[in-house]
Amino acid sequence: MKIIRDPAAMTAWSREQSRSGVSIGFVPTMGFFHEGHVSLMRMAGQRNDKVVVSLFVNPTQFGPGEDLSNYPRDFDRDSQLAGQAGVDVLFVPDTESMYPEGARTTVSVQGLTEFLCGADRPGHFTGVTTIVTKLFNIVLPDEAVFGRKDFQQLVVIRQMCLDLNVGVKIIGHPIVREDDGLAMSSRNAYLSDELRESALSLSKSIILARRSVVAGERDVDALAASVRMLIDSYPETSVDYISFFNDQTLTPVARIDEATVLALAVKIGGKVRLIDNSYLMSPEDNQV
Repeated sequence: MKIIRDPAAMTAWSREQSRSGVSIGFVPTMGFFHEGHVSLMRMAGQRNDKVVVSLFVNPTQFGPGEDLSNYPRDFDRDSQLAGQAGVDVLFVPDTESMYPEGARTTVSVQGLTEFLCGADRPGHFTGVTTIVTKLFNIVLPDEAVFGRKDFQQLVVIRQMCLDLNVGVKIIGHPIVREDDGLAMSSRNAYLSDELRESALSLSKSIILARRSVVAGERDVDALAASVRMLIDSYPETSVDYISFFNDQTLTPVARIDEATVLALAVKIGGKVRLIDNSYLMSPEDNQV
């Protein structure tokens, strides 16, 4: 596995592959890999000839008081896991090369970013879409694989690519979970044993909602009340949002149908913000 730090060198490598007719699958990450990240890498490898993974903790998607300085990092372990997953290039730029002095341009998607995670994190998605655009322009992939755990991010990036005629196919990977149902996240490393038990309230409330829908419940208000009651029954949980929305437009719905997604954001122990989601009627991906 090659490790490339210079953006120009990364682009040169990708252009050489393209001239040879080689397809490139890309997985953008902020590092501290777990099995969820590795699953994205494997999917990219199954679908493409070469795999590039970027490792860059992007400062512009963190807001005031968020955990940029404390975001977990372990380059040696990350590079080992990427190599074992069959990654061809690990792209590891520094902040100065990605955001050179005098940079004034951002990329922003309107209408999909003002609610859910965007409501409490102003500027977050502008940071995400700006860095993803830059990475696409540097890596020049044919496809990029994103996890469905951040459902809003996946929809926003697809819209960005559509609106800006970005020739990268966006692939969504199902949520990868621990054996106990907890959605895998780098932030899980912050959880003590006691807080981890409280974190299970997210996946357990999704199970509760799905069972209620199977039993015939379709009213969003009733489902939201039962979900909130379950989460609140666990110590040190604070709900940021419980949202039922259409999977294409992200607009709230009043009754459940096949396109409805339940998304949760919950703070555990006052600091660790976790997200999770699931379709409520579909028997397919993302189920607990």
